[in-house]
This record gives sequence, C-alpha cells and structure tokens, in this order.
Amino acid sequence: MSSALTRFGRLGLAYIFTATGLWLLVLMLLPLIVTIDYAFRPFLPPVDWGGPNDRYTFDNFAVVLLNKFNQTIFLKTIWASVLVTVLSLAACYPVAYTLAREKRSGRARWLAIALIIPFLVNELLRAFAWQLLLSYKGLFNQVLMSLGFISEPFDFINKNVGVIVGLVYTYLLFMILPLYTALESLDPNLVDAARDLGAPWWRIHWDVVLPHAKPGLANGCIVTFMLAAGSFAVPQLLGGTGSLWFTQLIYNQFNAINWNMGAAYAFCLVILCLVFIVIVMWLLRVRLSDIAR
Repeated sequence: MSSALTRFGRLGLAYIFTATGLWLLVLMLLPLIVTIDYAFRPFLPPVDWGGPNDRYTFDNFAVVLLNKFNQTIFLKTIWASVLVTVLSLAACYPVAYTLAREKRSGRARWLAIALIIPFLVNELLRAFAWQLLLSYKGLFNQVLMSLGFISEPFDFINKNVGVIVGLVYTYLLFMILPLYTALESLDPNLVDAARDLGAPWWRIHWDVVLPHAKPGLANGCIVTFMLAAGSFAVPQLLGGTGSLWFTQLIYNQFNAINWNMGAAYAFCLVILCLVFIVIVMWLLRVRLSDIAR
C-alpha cells in the first residue's frame, strides 16, 4: 500500500479505487439488483406494470424449482459441472505441478506455450472443432471403429459426453493457472526432504503439496464450476437435442420475452454458485482472503 501511495499519490489512488468501485457497481451490482427485482415479479403486459398485480411473489421460483423437467435439468447441470471440475482437476494438477517444478527449464516453457496457443482461438471455433471430432462420422468414432472397440458409431453429442469433454477442454487454463500460482511458491526442498525420508509419491502430494496448494485448488475448482454451470455456447453446440443445460432454459425464457421467469432461472443459478463456493471453502478449510491472494 505504501509503495502504491508513493507511486500514484493520494489523488491517484482515490481515482483508481473510485473507478474500480464504479466499474463493479455498473457491471455487476446493478445488473444483479435488476435481475433480482425481475425474478420476484410476475410476467405482465406493459399496461399492468405498477398495477395491483405487479407485486413481489415467489410464483416464478415455484415454477423453476417444482417443475419436474426443470428439476431434472437443474440437477443434471449440477452433477455435470461437478464432474467437469473433478476431471479438470485430475487433468490439470500434474501439468501445473510439472510447470511449477520445472519452471526454469525449456520443457516447461514449451509446455506452457502448447497450453496457451489453442486458447488464442475463439471459444466458438474450438467448440465447432470438437463437434466435428465427436460427430457421428467424426474422427473419434472412426478411430474407435477401426480399432474394434465399437461396432457402430457412438452418439457422443446426445449422451452428454460431448458437453463434458468440451467443457473440460474449454476451461483447462482456469484450473491450471491458479494451481500453478499456488504450487510455484512451494519450497522444493520440502518435497525433496519428504522423498529422502522414504515417503511414497502419493504421500508427498497428500501431506506436503496439496496442503500448500489449497488456495489455488479452491480457486480453480470454484472458477471452473461456475464457468461450466454458466456455459451456454459449449452445451448449445455439443449437447444436441437430448442434452439440455440449465443456461439453455434461461435463454429460452429470455428469447420468449419472459424476462421475469428468465431472471428467476438465472437467480437460481447464482445461488447454486454461491452454495458451491461455500462448500468448497468449507471442505478445503480456506478463507476468501486465501483465495484472493
């Protein structure tokens, strides 16, 4: 704080904090307040706005939470997002650990470049590429059939497989970067000492590496889950007609000009993400200050 005060001065810091506060207010808080206001009001024609029927009610949430179809899609989105988070963690932890341990070697630099380059391409184009790979006559089906694993093409798109694979690939960096940031500060002498004392590799990671990486682990899991649960483009392109996502239900309501019901759907998704944040922080025993480092 003192270095920032010396560099920018009191007036400069006041301008930075004011601009940041206005940015958060305009782009985050105000839209959230408007969404909540719409969510608790019924859908009415413009002539009835402000009339006796324009009152706060839970009717929209009753439709969202009590409808069997909505419950099925909502629960499917939850478990699929959790699965995406777990798979991303399993795939990204070894990569982040390798980058952190060998950050000064040429291999780590090439690995980092190989990870970043695909993400310079637009998300929609990457989703289209996976759609081609996982389609009924795509490369994956052709390879599996030629190897004899399947006798006929598998429907990856309508079986949720395409959505899971696409989401894991799309949000890899959001899991790798927080893990790498946390693991980079780990003293390698601690790992070497545990290895010299005869600890197996899994015990080293469980007792030494993972406790140190808990803030990055929590950060990566929270961001990946929220992005997966709130994704629209990837489920729309890779989900097919037999794999609906909760965000697609939100889109359908707004597309039908029923903003009140769409806001109720969206608010339920926000509450879901907040609950997930609390659960992750409780499981990993971390605080917001630890995640924000």
